Formats: sequence, structure tokens, C-alpha cells
Amino acid sequence: MDHTDLHQMRNEIHSTNYPLVPGHEVVGEAVELGSEVKKFRVGDIIGVGCIVGSCGECFSCKSNIEQYCNNRILTYNGTYKDGRPTQGGFSSAMVVHQKFVVGIPEKLAPEQAAPLLCAGVTAYSPLKQFNRSDKVVKAGILGLGGVGHLGVLIAKAMGHHVTVISSSDKKRVEALEHLGADAFLVSSNSAEMEQAVNSLDYILDTVPAVHPLHSYLSLLNVDGKLILVGVAPNPLHFDSVDLILGKKTISGSFIGSIEETQEILEFWAEKGLTSMIEVVKMDYANKAFERMERNDVRYRFVLDVAGSNMES
Repeated sequence: MDHTDLHQMRNEIHSTNYPLVPGHEVVGEAVELGSEVKKFRVGDIIGVGCIVGSCGECFSCKSNIEQYCNNRILTYNGTYKDGRPTQGGFSSAMVVHQKFVVGIPEKLAPEQAAPLLCAGVTAYSPLKQFNRSDKVVKAGILGLGGVGHLGVLIAKAMGHHVTVISSSDKKRVEALEHLGADAFLVSSNSAEMEQAVNSLDYILDTVPAVHPLHSYLSLLNVDGKLILVGVAPNPLHFDSVDLILGKKTISGSFIGSIEETQEILEFWAEKGLTSMIEVVKMDYANKAFERMERNDVRYRFVLDVAGSNMES
């Protein structure tokens, strides 16, 4: 269950077409294959992420970054080329083109794989540029939710020095002891923020709400990058001087490619990483969304559709 599901259900970020079936972190078993499918076999455990189609002809598609195709087809609340609406993974079955399906490594449990198909690859895709650096990279992870906690694990696995930035002290122990972050910074504590000025090479901003950028830009070193991956429903504001005087950059990153989605699954299995999840049944979905909105989940709900009573 992703925060985007909540935005889409409420028509906050994209014109929602109802009735809506959300879900774009989908793991299941291949039960039937089309005659042209060569990539998978019946019985394989496979995954579907945020998009199920693209034009296949543009620069983005030919560069294997099809998530930036202007004609990408979202897994739900999208439109197929024949005009039919797409519906997501909160369902008993899906039909997806093999190009937009990934294989789940044998060492990875399905419930562990699911959050990687959106949240995981959303953090992994922009962090790849800092991987295998010849120096210790000073990383900041802003927001410790579904994407943020995976960002911490990925950055640590890449060898970065990781500072978690949060609005309160509530998640300090979790960040430092459970997730292995190196430092914890409370953004509402002016003394802590002042002490951390010019200390980070990048900040992965995972906050899906309106927040001021000025104080976070001050934390970046010269040539530092603030990377936005959390979708705020209203505009964010910054002072251009903050960028100019430090040669700093604000950039965005949208999920990841199918290739990168497969990469993060293999990376996760290879590093033996574990995401913090809570598995629930379908009849708990509304309650789970309410708890998600209150940040009352550590850190990702996973819906067990196959194990739910779909008749109720």
C-alpha cells in the first residue's frame, strides 16, 4: 500500500477515474501465459510496478527509462491504447505485457519484494548515481516513511554515511538502532539544523506533503543535490539564492525503469536486506489507509489478497 494510492483515491494528484482499483506494488504467481511470452513460465513468482505500458518509440523508451515516456500507461487510473481503464493489484488477477513484468528472486519472500516495486525503486533509481563513489558519500534521507526507510537501507548498503532528517524525535531510536542510520537530525530543532549546515552531499526528499525547502537546502555541501521523490499535492517554494550561492540542485526522480526495478530486487536479495512491513488482509484496507495517514505504520502495509476473503 502506497501513499500514492491515498492521493489517487482522493483525486489529489491526478484526475481520478472512478471506480478505481488501486495497487501498483503487485507480486503474484504467473498462472497463464500468452503464446508470445518467452520471459516467464507458469508458476514463476513475478511482480508488476507502477506502469504497464509505454509507446516503445520515444527517446525515453529506447533508452530504457520508459517511466518518463509521455505516453506511459499507469498500472491503475491509466488508460490502455484501446481506451479501456487500467485497474491495479488490489484484485485477484491481472493481465500485463511481459515487458512490464519483473522476476522475483528465489531468496526474496513475496511480501518483502512488494514494497520494492514502487517505494524501493523510487529510492534506488536516484541513489544509483552515488553508488561506488571513491569517497564516503554524506547522505540525507528526509522523511522516514515507506520510501524513506527503504532509502536508508539502500544508502547504507551502498556504503553511504546516512543522516535521517525528521520533523520530530519520535523515530530516532528506529532510525539509528533498527535501520542502522549514522545520525538523526530533527528539522524543528534550530540548533541541530545550524550545526549540520553544509554537511550533506545529497538529500533524498521523500515527504509527500507541502514543506519548506530553504532549511534543507542549507544542509547541502557545494554542488549538493536535493532530490524530490515525494509527490506534494501543492507547490513547493525555494529561494533561488540558496541554489546559486552553493551551486546546488533541486531535481526530481520518478519511480524507476523496469530494468532498475529488476536491479533493486537483485540488490535486495544479494545484500540480504529486510524491509519493515505489516501484512494485512483486504478487509483491513480502509483501516490501514487511515493508519497510513497518521504515520501509524512501520513502514509499509502489504495486502495479502490471495489470503483474503474476496466475497465479503
